[in-house]
Amino acid sequence: MYIILVYDIEVKRVAKVCKYLRQHLNWIQNSVFEGQLTKAQLTRVKSGLAAITDSEKDSVIIYQLRDARWVNKEVMGVDKNPATNLL
Repeated sequence: MYIILVYDIEVKRVAKVCKYLRQHLNWIQNSVFEGQLTKAQLTRVKSGLAAITDSEKDSVIIYQLRDARWVNKEVMGVDKNPATNLL
């Protein structure tokens, strides 16, 4: 499934959350990640985030789509992390 994940995290945890998410998804811009995950991978990401974040102060929103084909993405202004085929 294709995931779009956005978050609003207290400043003292932002770097840790960002570093963790970069291991699993593509960084798009501040507080936004996207990418393809299996159900098991998504469960692992959620578990890892639950261990890092504070449910009383932080917010994470995860949008799930069946496939990237269902996303019509339009960037206005600077594309902070354009997708490339280079590894």
